[in-house]
Amino acid sequence: MDVNNITYEPIAPEASIYEDVKKEKVSLDNVLVIFVSVERGDTLQMADQAVKDTEEFMRKLVRKTVLVYPFAHLSNKLESPSEAMKILNHMYKHFSNDYDAKKAPFGWTKKMSVDVKGHPLAEQSRSYGASEPQKIYKKVKPVEANTAIVRKSDWSGLPETDHRTLGEALDLYSFQEVSPSMVYWHPNGHIIYRELVKFIRELEEKDGYQETSTPVVANLALWHMSGHYEHYKDNMFMFETDMGHLGLKPMNCPSTILIYKSKKWSYRELPFRTATFDKLYRKEVRGALTGLFRVMELTQDDGHIFLMEGQVEEEVQRFLELVKTVYDTFGMRFVAKLSTMPDDHMGDAKLWEKATDSLRKALDNAWVKYEVKEKEGAFYGPKIDFDVYDSMGRAWQCATMQVDYQMPARFGLEYTGEDGKEHTPVIIHRAALGSVERFTAILVEHFKGKFPAWLAPTQVAVVSISEQVSEYAWKVYKKLVESGLRTSIDVSDRTLQYKIRDAKMKEIPYTLIIGRNEAESDTISVRMRNGTQKNRQKLEDFITGVKDEVARRHVPNEGV
Repeated sequence: MDVNNITYEPIAPEASIYEDVKKEKVSLDNVLVIFVSVERGDTLQMADQAVKDTEEFMRKLVRKTVLVYPFAHLSNKLESPSEAMKILNHMYKHFSNDYDAKKAPFGWTKKMSVDVKGHPLAEQSRSYGASEPQKIYKKVKPVEANTAIVRKSDWSGLPETDHRTLGEALDLYSFQEVSPSMVYWHPNGHIIYRELVKFIRELEEKDGYQETSTPVVANLALWHMSGHYEHYKDNMFMFETDMGHLGLKPMNCPSTILIYKSKKWSYRELPFRTATFDKLYRKEVRGALTGLFRVMELTQDDGHIFLMEGQVEEEVQRFLELVKTVYDTFGMRFVAKLSTMPDDHMGDAKLWEKATDSLRKALDNAWVKYEVKEKEGAFYGPKIDFDVYDSMGRAWQCATMQVDYQMPARFGLEYTGEDGKEHTPVIIHRAALGSVERFTAILVEHFKGKFPAWLAPTQVAVVSISEQVSEYAWKVYKKLVESGLRTSIDVSDRTLQYKIRDAKMKEIPYTLIIGRNEAESDTISVRMRNGTQKNRQKLEDFITGVKDEVARRHVPNEGV
């Protein structure tokens, strides 16, 4: 993993054998981190191959520092601590011959935070087996139905603020063994997913984007053409068919380029702004997967803008405004990072300089706070990444944009200029949320499950004090549903305290209490999630107020 920074701190020994180290925080910048999990049967020869692969990766990225990080993932096949430590020390010794090698302490529980670089090579994974190397394409023995294990992941023991704990408590999503690290969205969670996509769609439609969708499967020739096969094949799902070698798409850009390439373009038609919400598939080592933060099936709020070189600066400014609108809505602040041309890059340095100057000018004109990361751009172009800060002060790299002169040339893209000649366009790759799955995890922890009304799976709960007012409670419920508010109702014979507590446990923003006084006066009593209550309110006034709150996507202070 190529990171801007990794910070870790040993907390307490957890293995029978552990290294004697100080309990102090360690922070490293611009380092390649190799997370190593050692299982039974792993050998020194396999470790040597891992070192060799990592060194090749470091040469591509021009990195000088490597951190070997013991990573005991959830497995029932982990090697004994003594044998695992031998392999880790062996790898560390080999790295030390040619690089500035570091090693995180073995056998300890550690706090860790990572700021990952946002380029296609930033996160790579490998698994090494004791058997002969397998071909990329292999036949898999089908699993008989009666032997399939359908079981959710066990997230017991995690902190109450963890998105996996909150997701289970609020019935948002789950992971099943039959679909490793692919999200099963429950009705409540899918509402949040849909609302996020709806939010971005609305902003993009106002900004002139046109939505596209492309097949999830493509011939590997496409990925060879784009360069992804060379740089990303180990993270792709690939298979052989009678129609050739195919792969599930890990990124949208090559397929979107084919849409542009399907017709002739004039300068008058540019910029051509596209938006895509297709599913993407990225193969990962299972031990590196963490809830919604790292999944193998994901959705990006992906966008690709095809434009003339002279339009780059203006489009960057437009995207900066969109990013500001998005994160202001969630009550999150952000800082930008401008990453310049790396030593290992594609294309002419003069074009890189033009692209970088356009990004810098746009940031300056937008009065956006930013820092410069020298030589840390993607291999095909400079980029801006955005670190977003949640309610706990943690930084997350979410939004990103890259200016690309390379893929348009590789694919032979053209447009007819004002001079009547053919010119090559530029592509801006951009995403405001990044992965919708990952951003959902951030939001769940940011709001601690207390979603604002526009995101809340259930916005209003109607509860009756007694059976005598059930008819009026149903009348209130139907009006709320007809108004478009997501509403639940409980007219059971359970106590009012139980019903209120149940709504609170589900983090429902508003609970309407219906008793005899409310039924006789044709009013409602409104209990807010923070415990305050307003009695004898007009239902129509309440509906108008909540719908306005939802339309504005208001975030109350309780959420942040």
